[in-house]
Amino acid sequence: MRLVKRIVNWLWTTRNGRITLAGMIAAAIPLLLLGGWLIRPLFVDTVVDESFPLGAEAAIPEQLTEDEARVMMSAASKLEIEVEEPMTEAMESADVVELKSGTFADADAFHKGEGTATIYQLEDGSHVLRFEDFRVTNGPALFVLVSPHPNPEGRGDISDAGYVELARLKGNVGNQNYVLPDDLDPDDINSVIIYCKPFRVVFSTAALSDN
Repeated sequence: MRLVKRIVNWLWTTRNGRITLAGMIAAAIPLLLLGGWLIRPLFVDTVVDESFPLGAEAAIPEQLTEDEARVMMSAASKLEIEVEEPMTEAMESADVVELKSGTFADADAFHKGEGTATIYQLEDGSHVLRFEDFRVTNGPALFVLVSPHPNPEGRGDISDAGYVELARLKGNVGNQNYVLPDDLDPDDINSVIIYCKPFRVVFSTAALSDN
């Protein structure tokens, strides 16, 4: 520590030294900012809580709130029995089908994930990928990818099998929805990947199976 102080004092007492010290400080500022951008997400959670995506034409019974209707629709989509009236008639236009689902798993001892990923077909024929009870280790610039690979373990598997980037991850904690492109067939999706683009690291994957 004393040696550092002596070097700084020496630099400050000469003109060339002051110029050198100023240059060192100027060079250090971007490095500190970059370090903060990379490290900060590891200690801060970004929480989201999106409702289940009802179709635009869905009818909601007067006695239910929209959030209550979303919960009932999500549960009903997983059952083979009919929902009791008046819910059945009111929701006939909101024909939501659960196509595929899977559970997020840890990529390694440091990059961890949990929760479920489910692909739904909405009443208008569009498809949405929904995360529920989701949590993943936070990091810089995380993105949601889908791939035909059933269990990608690294960037090599992702590159070899191909992938589609849906969007930047909305939050590392909480329920959230991602709309699938119209030209993307859910049958071609076998896994969901949480991927850090700056370091090309897989944080978590969910292998999908047909329901």
